[in-house]
Amino acid sequence: MADRLDAMQILVTALDAGSLSAGARRMGLPLATVSRRVAELESRLGTTLLHRSARGLALTEAGGAYVAACRRILEDVAEAERAASGEFTVPRGLLTLTAPIVFGRLHVLPVVTDFLKAYPEVDVSLEQTDRPVSLQEEHIDAAVRIGHLPDSALRARRVGAVRRVVCASPAYLSTRGRPARAEELERHDCITFENLMPADRWTFGDGRTARPVRVRSRLAVKTAEAAIDASIAGLGVTRVLSYQVAAAVKAGQLEILLPGEEPAPWPVSLLFRGGMTPRKLRAFVDYAAPRLERALPPVDQAP
Repeated sequence: MADRLDAMQILVTALDAGSLSAGARRMGLPLATVSRRVAELESRLGTTLLHRSARGLALTEAGGAYVAACRRILEDVAEAERAASGEFTVPRGLLTLTAPIVFGRLHVLPVVTDFLKAYPEVDVSLEQTDRPVSLQEEHIDAAVRIGHLPDSALRARRVGAVRRVVCASPAYLSTRGRPARAEELERHDCITFENLMPADRWTFGDGRTARPVRVRSRLAVKTAEAAIDASIAGLGVTRVLSYQVAAAVKAGQLEILLPGEEPAPWPVSLLFRGGMTPRKLRAFVDYAAPRLERALPPVDQAP
């Protein structure tokens, strides 16, 4: 049975990695071993599970059903091992978390630091990334998500809300003037953050009132921090999320423009897997949620 579980884990890891060679590197195994174990699994089942090509791996119909079952089995085994080790009775073990890059640095990391001091038997792996992360497939215990959540079996605890904001430095506004309507942004130099919206237009309003406004991107950047720094330097108008510019607004380095034309706020949620919840995860949710709530001002008070 152990060999079969090992083969299941090899199959799932190779599939998640995108190829047998990438899976072998991830597991620290020779490629020949990974290929052989997958072939032995297919031989035992009497069916083909994977199509291999230059593009990577693709599941057959039988493979899709089998891999879904493998994931459930492996998760059940892992949960049983956590229970046997006392993870469900005492907060201990590795807790894997993910959060957006800037939000993670400003708000999540300070909470994690204090949490680790309060729970010395828990270790944390925190990935700060703006890419979508699958909690199930990447074995993540909890994630901070900004935006509306799709229906799923995951559990969520709302900790606040943020909104998009348009802002510029006092120096820029004194030279170029303050736009009174979103459409006036066409006459301004704009700094666009490509992960948040297209570089040539920003959308204002909601629902039937939503309308795109063309903007001139004087500078296009990949991170909110770069957009904020350029705007503070007086290069132009930028649009980011309220929590990202809270410190700069409070310091008088940036001013908020057009607050009445912004779309509705986005919720901020602490997302975690359902089912039997390990004590380390329950402890973190109970510890982090109220602290994140206090860190995020109500959106009508946000900068």
